[in-house]
Amino acid sequence: MSGQTALGRAGAAGRGDLAAYARLAKLDIYDYYLGLLVVWALLASAVRWKPQTLGLLALTLAAEVVVVAAMVGFDDVTGYRDGSDAANYGSDAARRRLARKPLVAGTLTEAQALRFSWAATVLGSALWAAVVAVAPHRPVWAVVLAAVCVAASVQYSWGLKISYRGFQELFLIGLGVGWTLVPYALLTGGASGFVIVQAVLFGSGPMLFGLYSNTNDADGDRAAGRITVATLVSAPAHRVFVAAMTAAQVVLVAGATVTGVAPWWFAVAMVPLVAMRLAHLVIGFRGDILRARRIAIHAHRVTVVLLVAADLTAGALS
Repeated sequence: MSGQTALGRAGAAGRGDLAAYARLAKLDIYDYYLGLLVVWALLASAVRWKPQTLGLLALTLAAEVVVVAAMVGFDDVTGYRDGSDAANYGSDAARRRLARKPLVAGTLTEAQALRFSWAATVLGSALWAAVVAVAPHRPVWAVVLAAVCVAASVQYSWGLKISYRGFQELFLIGLGVGWTLVPYALLTGGASGFVIVQAVLFGSGPMLFGLYSNTNDADGDRAAGRITVATLVSAPAHRVFVAAMTAAQVVLVAGATVTGVAPWWFAVAMVPLVAMRLAHLVIGFRGDILRARRIAIHAHRVTVVLLVAADLTAGALS
Protein backbone atom coordinates (compact mmCIF):
# COMPACT_ATOMS: atom_id res chain seq x y z
CA MET A 1 0.00 0.00 0.00
CA SER A 2 2.82 2.35 0.88
CA GLY A 3 4.54 1.55 -2.43
CA GLN A 4 1.38 2.44 -4.35
CA THR A 5 1.13 5.69 -2.40
CA ALA A 6 4.74 6.56 -3.24
CA LEU A 7 4.13 5.84 -6.92
CA GLY A 8 1.01 7.96 -6.85
CA ARG A 9 2.90 10.83 -5.32
CA ALA A 10 5.68 10.48 -7.89
CA GLY A 11 3.15 10.50 -10.72
CA ALA A 12 1.45 13.57 -9.30
CA ALA A 13 4.81 15.31 -9.02
CA GLY A 14 5.59 14.43 -12.63
CA ARG A 15 2.31 15.86 -13.80
CA GLY A 16 2.94 18.96 -11.77
CA ASP A 17 6.36 19.40 -13.38
CA LEU A 18 4.84 19.13 -16.85
CA ALA A 19 2.20 21.69 -15.92
CA ALA A 20 4.88 24.02 -14.59
CA TYR A 21 6.83 23.76 -17.85
CA ALA A 22 3.64 24.43 -19.80
CA ARG A 23 3.11 27.57 -17.73
CA LEU A 24 6.75 28.54 -18.28
CA ALA A 25 6.18 28.20 -22.06
CA LYS A 26 2.96 30.26 -21.75
CA LEU A 27 1.09 27.76 -23.92
CA ASP A 28 -2.18 29.46 -23.00
CA ILE A 29 -1.09 32.62 -24.82
CA TYR A 30 -1.52 31.77 -28.48
CA ASP A 31 -2.04 35.18 -30.03
CA TYR A 32 1.08 35.26 -32.20
CA TYR A 33 0.23 31.88 -33.69
CA LEU A 34 -3.12 33.13 -34.99
CA GLY A 35 -1.31 34.91 -37.80
CA LEU A 36 -1.06 31.56 -39.58
CA LEU A 37 -4.86 31.55 -39.94
CA VAL A 38 -4.61 34.91 -41.70
CA VAL A 39 -1.85 33.54 -43.93
CA TRP A 40 -3.99 30.52 -44.83
CA ALA A 41 -7.02 32.70 -45.65
CA LEU A 42 -4.92 34.99 -47.85
CA LEU A 43 -3.81 32.12 -50.06
CA ALA A 44 -5.51 31.33 -53.34
CA SER A 45 -8.29 28.79 -52.88
CA ALA A 46 -6.45 26.25 -55.05
CA VAL A 47 -3.45 26.41 -52.71
CA ARG A 48 -5.14 26.43 -49.30
CA TRP A 49 -5.95 22.74 -49.06
CA LYS A 50 -2.83 21.30 -50.65
CA PRO A 51 -1.10 18.84 -48.32
CA GLN A 52 2.17 20.72 -48.87
CA THR A 53 0.55 23.97 -47.74
CA LEU A 54 -1.02 22.49 -44.62
CA GLY A 55 2.19 20.65 -43.81
CA LEU A 56 4.30 23.79 -44.05
CA LEU A 57 1.83 25.75 -41.90
CA ALA A 58 1.84 22.97 -39.30
CA LEU A 59 5.64 22.92 -39.23
CA THR A 60 5.71 26.71 -38.97
CA LEU A 61 3.27 26.56 -36.04
CA ALA A 62 5.55 24.11 -34.24
CA ALA A 63 8.57 26.35 -34.89
CA GLU A 64 6.74 29.42 -33.57
CA VAL A 65 5.51 27.68 -30.42
CA VAL A 66 8.98 26.40 -29.54
CA VAL A 67 10.69 29.75 -30.20
CA VAL A 68 8.13 31.57 -28.06
CA ALA A 69 8.69 28.98 -25.33
CA ALA A 70 12.39 29.86 -25.39
CA MET A 71 11.63 33.59 -25.39
CA VAL A 72 9.24 33.55 -22.43
CA GLY A 73 11.40 31.04 -20.56
CA PHE A 74 14.39 33.36 -20.68
CA ASP A 75 12.08 36.27 -19.86
CA ASP A 76 10.93 34.51 -16.70
CA VAL A 77 14.51 33.79 -15.65
CA THR A 78 15.50 37.43 -16.13
CA GLY A 79 12.36 38.69 -14.41
CA TYR A 80 13.03 36.34 -11.51
CA ARG A 81 16.64 37.46 -11.18
CA ASP A 82 15.95 41.19 -11.23
CA GLY A 83 12.83 40.95 -9.06
CA SER A 84 10.46 42.52 -11.59
CA ASP A 85 8.19 39.46 -11.77
CA ALA A 86 7.87 39.31 -8.00
CA ALA A 87 7.03 43.01 -7.94
CA ASN A 88 4.59 42.92 -10.85
CA TYR A 89 2.80 39.67 -10.01
CA GLY A 90 3.01 39.53 -6.23
CA SER A 91 0.65 42.43 -5.53
CA ASP A 92 -2.26 41.25 -7.68
CA ALA A 93 -1.73 37.50 -7.91
CA ALA A 94 -5.47 36.78 -7.87
CA ARG A 95 -6.00 38.73 -11.08
CA ARG A 96 -2.77 37.90 -12.88
CA ARG A 97 -2.36 34.29 -11.71
CA LEU A 98 0.97 34.05 -9.95
CA ALA A 99 1.20 30.40 -11.02
CA ARG A 100 1.93 31.63 -14.57
CA LYS A 101 5.34 32.63 -13.21
CA PRO A 102 6.65 29.22 -12.03
CA LEU A 103 9.98 30.58 -10.79
CA VAL A 104 8.29 33.13 -8.55
CA ALA A 105 5.68 30.55 -7.51
CA GLY A 106 8.45 28.04 -6.72
CA THR A 107 7.21 25.28 -9.02
CA LEU A 108 10.40 25.35 -11.12
CA THR A 109 14.00 26.17 -10.28
CA GLU A 110 16.10 28.66 -12.19
CA ALA A 111 18.33 25.84 -13.47
CA GLN A 112 15.31 23.93 -14.80
CA ALA A 113 13.99 27.03 -16.56
CA LEU A 114 17.38 27.73 -18.14
CA ARG A 115 17.77 24.19 -19.43
CA PHE A 116 14.28 24.32 -20.88
CA SER A 117 14.91 27.68 -22.57
CA TRP A 118 18.22 26.62 -24.14
CA ALA A 119 16.72 23.36 -25.38
CA ALA A 120 13.79 25.27 -26.88
CA THR A 121 16.22 27.67 -28.56
CA VAL A 122 18.06 24.83 -30.28
CA LEU A 123 14.89 23.00 -31.28
CA GLY A 124 13.12 26.16 -32.44
CA SER A 125 16.06 27.19 -34.61
CA ALA A 126 16.18 23.72 -36.15
CA LEU A 127 12.44 23.77 -36.86
CA TRP A 128 12.66 27.16 -38.57
CA ALA A 129 15.56 25.90 -40.68
CA ALA A 130 13.36 22.97 -41.68
CA VAL A 131 10.51 25.33 -42.58
CA VAL A 132 12.78 27.26 -44.93
CA ALA A 133 14.29 24.08 -46.38
CA VAL A 134 10.95 22.53 -47.39
CA ALA A 135 9.22 25.75 -48.49
CA PRO A 136 8.26 25.99 -52.18
CA HIS A 137 9.70 29.52 -52.34
CA ARG A 138 12.62 31.11 -50.50
CA PRO A 139 12.79 34.88 -51.11
CA VAL A 140 15.98 36.18 -49.55
CA TRP A 141 14.17 38.86 -47.59
CA ALA A 142 11.79 36.29 -46.08
CA VAL A 143 14.65 33.98 -45.06
CA VAL A 144 16.52 36.88 -43.46
CA LEU A 145 13.36 38.09 -41.71
CA ALA A 146 12.74 34.61 -40.31
CA ALA A 147 16.29 34.50 -38.91
CA VAL A 148 15.91 37.98 -37.40
CA CYS A 149 12.63 36.99 -35.73
CA VAL A 150 14.22 33.91 -34.16
CA ALA A 151 17.33 35.78 -32.98
CA ALA A 152 15.32 38.71 -31.61
CA SER A 153 12.86 36.41 -29.84
CA VAL A 154 15.55 34.51 -27.97
CA GLN A 155 17.22 37.79 -27.00
CA TYR A 156 14.01 39.53 -25.99
CA SER A 157 15.06 39.39 -22.33
CA TRP A 158 18.34 37.47 -22.66
CA GLY A 159 21.64 38.21 -24.35
CA LEU A 160 21.03 41.60 -25.95
CA LYS A 161 17.93 41.96 -23.71
CA ILE A 162 15.99 43.84 -26.38
CA SER A 163 12.98 44.45 -24.13
CA TYR A 164 15.26 46.08 -21.54
CA ARG A 165 16.94 48.44 -24.04
CA GLY A 166 13.91 50.40 -25.17
CA PHE A 167 12.84 48.23 -28.09
CA GLN A 168 10.07 46.23 -26.47
CA GLU A 169 7.17 47.93 -28.23
CA LEU A 170 8.92 47.65 -31.61
CA PHE A 171 9.61 43.96 -31.02
CA LEU A 172 6.00 43.21 -30.05
CA ILE A 173 4.65 44.53 -33.34
CA GLY A 174 7.60 43.35 -35.41
CA LEU A 175 7.30 39.70 -34.42
CA GLY A 176 3.65 39.58 -35.44
CA VAL A 177 4.40 41.25 -38.76
CA GLY A 178 7.32 38.94 -39.44
CA TRP A 179 5.48 35.77 -38.54
CA THR A 180 2.72 36.70 -40.96
CA LEU A 181 4.83 37.85 -43.90
CA VAL A 182 7.44 35.06 -43.70
CA PRO A 183 5.15 32.01 -44.06
CA TYR A 184 3.07 33.80 -46.71
CA ALA A 185 6.18 34.59 -48.75
CA LEU A 186 7.56 31.08 -48.31
CA LEU A 187 4.30 29.74 -49.74
CA THR A 188 3.78 32.27 -52.55
CA GLY A 189 7.14 33.88 -53.27
CA GLY A 190 6.19 37.44 -52.30
CA ALA A 191 3.73 39.74 -50.54
CA SER A 192 1.40 42.40 -51.93
CA GLY A 193 0.64 45.73 -50.30
CA PHE A 194 -2.66 44.41 -48.98
CA VAL A 195 -0.91 41.43 -47.40
CA ILE A 196 1.54 43.81 -45.71
CA VAL A 197 -1.36 45.89 -44.39
CA GLN A 198 -2.94 42.82 -42.85
CA ALA A 199 0.40 41.73 -41.39
CA VAL A 200 0.87 45.13 -39.72
CA LEU A 201 -2.72 45.12 -38.49
CA PHE A 202 -2.16 41.68 -36.99
CA GLY A 203 1.23 42.54 -35.52
CA SER A 204 -0.02 45.70 -33.84
CA GLY A 205 -2.49 43.66 -31.77
CA PRO A 206 0.05 42.15 -29.33
CA MET A 207 1.80 45.50 -29.14
CA LEU A 208 -1.42 47.25 -28.08
CA PHE A 209 -2.33 44.84 -25.29
CA GLY A 210 1.33 44.80 -24.29
CA LEU A 211 1.12 48.54 -23.67
CA TYR A 212 -1.47 47.95 -20.97
CA SER A 213 0.80 45.38 -19.35
CA ASN A 214 3.58 47.96 -19.40
CA THR A 215 1.28 50.51 -17.78
CA ASN A 216 0.48 48.11 -14.95
CA ASP A 217 4.12 47.00 -14.58
CA ALA A 218 5.76 50.43 -14.85
CA ASP A 219 7.00 50.66 -11.26
CA GLY A 220 8.42 47.13 -11.19
CA ASP A 221 10.01 47.52 -14.64
CA ARG A 222 11.51 50.87 -13.70
CA ALA A 223 13.05 49.40 -10.54
CA ALA A 224 14.52 46.55 -12.60
CA GLY A 225 15.98 48.91 -15.22
CA ARG A 226 13.64 47.78 -17.99
CA ILE A 227 13.16 50.61 -20.47
CA THR A 228 9.67 50.94 -21.94
CA VAL A 229 7.68 53.99 -22.89
CA ALA A 230 5.71 53.51 -19.66
CA THR A 231 8.89 53.72 -17.56
CA LEU A 232 10.23 56.77 -19.41
CA VAL A 233 7.21 59.07 -19.37
CA SER A 234 4.50 60.10 -16.94
CA ALA A 235 1.26 58.13 -16.65
CA PRO A 236 -0.75 60.80 -18.54
CA ALA A 237 1.85 60.88 -21.30
CA HIS A 238 1.73 57.11 -21.62
CA ARG A 239 -2.05 57.22 -21.94
CA VAL A 240 -1.57 59.61 -24.83
CA PHE A 241 0.93 57.19 -26.37
CA VAL A 242 -1.53 54.30 -26.04
CA ALA A 243 -4.23 56.42 -27.64
CA ALA A 244 -1.91 57.37 -30.49
CA MET A 245 -0.96 53.73 -31.18
CA THR A 246 -4.62 52.73 -31.09
CA ALA A 247 -5.52 55.53 -33.48
CA ALA A 248 -2.66 54.48 -35.78
CA GLN A 249 -4.29 51.08 -36.25
CA VAL A 250 -7.57 52.74 -37.24
CA VAL A 251 -5.73 55.10 -39.59
CA LEU A 252 -4.01 52.11 -41.19
CA VAL A 253 -7.36 50.52 -42.01
CA ALA A 254 -8.87 53.74 -43.34
CA GLY A 255 -5.74 54.81 -45.19
CA ALA A 256 -5.29 51.47 -46.92
CA THR A 257 -8.87 51.59 -48.13
CA VAL A 258 -8.77 55.22 -49.30
CA THR A 259 -5.48 54.77 -51.18
CA GLY A 260 -6.64 51.61 -52.89
CA VAL A 261 -4.07 49.35 -51.25
CA ALA A 262 -7.01 47.53 -49.66
CA PRO A 263 -10.38 46.90 -51.34
CA TRP A 264 -13.42 49.00 -50.49
CA TRP A 265 -14.90 46.40 -48.15
CA PHE A 266 -11.87 46.32 -45.88
CA ALA A 267 -12.79 49.35 -43.76
CA VAL A 268 -16.38 48.14 -43.45
CA ALA A 269 -15.27 44.70 -42.31
CA MET A 270 -13.07 46.23 -39.60
CA VAL A 271 -15.81 48.36 -37.98
CA PRO A 272 -16.26 45.90 -35.05
CA LEU A 273 -12.54 46.15 -34.38
CA VAL A 274 -12.70 49.94 -34.23
CA ALA A 275 -15.53 49.70 -31.68
CA MET A 276 -13.53 47.35 -29.46
CA ARG A 277 -10.45 49.55 -29.70
CA LEU A 278 -12.48 52.53 -28.55
CA ALA A 279 -13.91 50.49 -25.67
CA HIS A 280 -10.57 49.39 -24.23
CA LEU A 281 -9.15 52.88 -24.69
CA VAL A 282 -11.96 54.45 -22.65
CA ILE A 283 -11.73 51.78 -19.93
CA GLY A 284 -7.96 52.17 -19.78
CA PHE A 285 -8.27 55.95 -19.44
CA ARG A 286 -10.63 55.37 -16.52
CA GLY A 287 -7.90 53.43 -14.75
CA ASP A 288 -8.98 49.78 -15.07
CA ILE A 289 -5.79 48.74 -16.84
CA LEU A 290 -6.08 44.97 -16.57
CA ARG A 291 -9.66 45.00 -17.84
CA ALA A 292 -8.61 47.20 -20.74
CA ARG A 293 -5.81 44.71 -21.46
CA ARG A 294 -8.28 41.82 -21.58
CA ILE A 295 -10.47 43.70 -24.04
CA ALA A 296 -7.41 44.54 -26.15
CA ILE A 297 -6.50 40.84 -26.24
CA HIS A 298 -10.04 39.97 -27.36
CA ALA A 299 -9.87 42.75 -29.95
CA HIS A 300 -6.74 41.16 -31.41
CA ARG A 301 -8.47 37.80 -31.66
CA VAL A 302 -11.54 39.39 -33.21
CA THR A 303 -9.20 41.02 -35.74
CA VAL A 304 -8.07 37.56 -36.82
CA VAL A 305 -11.67 36.36 -37.19
CA LEU A 306 -12.59 39.43 -39.24
CA LEU A 307 -9.54 39.13 -41.50
CA VAL A 308 -10.04 35.42 -42.11
CA ALA A 309 -13.75 35.85 -42.85
CA ALA A 310 -13.15 38.83 -45.14
CA ASP A 311 -10.29 37.15 -47.02
CA LEU A 312 -12.21 33.93 -47.54
CA THR A 313 -15.30 35.83 -48.70
CA ALA A 314 -13.29 38.01 -51.05
CA GLY A 315 -11.54 34.96 -52.46
CA ALA A 316 -14.84 33.19 -53.07
CA LEU A 317 -16.37 36.21 -54.79
CA SER A 318 -13.35 36.71 -57.01
